[in-house]
Amino acid sequence: MTLILTALALAGAIQPADSVVGSWKTETRGGIVEIARCGPSICGRLVTSDKLRTDPNFKDEKNGNAALRNRPLKGLQILGGFTRQGDGWVGGKIYNAEDGKTYNAEITLAGANQLKLRGCVFKPFCKTQTWTRAH
Repeated sequence: MTLILTALALAGAIQPADSVVGSWKTETRGGIVEIARCGPSICGRLVTSDKLRTDPNFKDEKNGNAALRNRPLKGLQILGGFTRQGDGWVGGKIYNAEDGKTYNAEITLAGANQLKLRGCVFKPFCKTQTWTRAH
């Protein structure tokens, strides 16, 4: 009986793969990103930000590819290509509309209502943000 209770306690402490699914508030610019399952991976779309609340039709004007500068930012997929590894997701990409660049990214849960998103130009040149679950 003790073995069963210990196993159940440990199972409860393990974060399920879908724990990152949901709405997350970014650390900057009042952004909300909706993370969802995308096949075996996860992806994230920009739902809103301070700029989008002011101008819902705001375009991706800083994109390095001139052909993409007229696409709307609202609903744009900014996270994708991740592989599940341990308690997080690795090998993905994040698009930063503020500078129009895409970075290598990793996501790690830091509790039920926080995640750490690490974006890198290339290692060790990385920046980590803490996102909080939006309720």
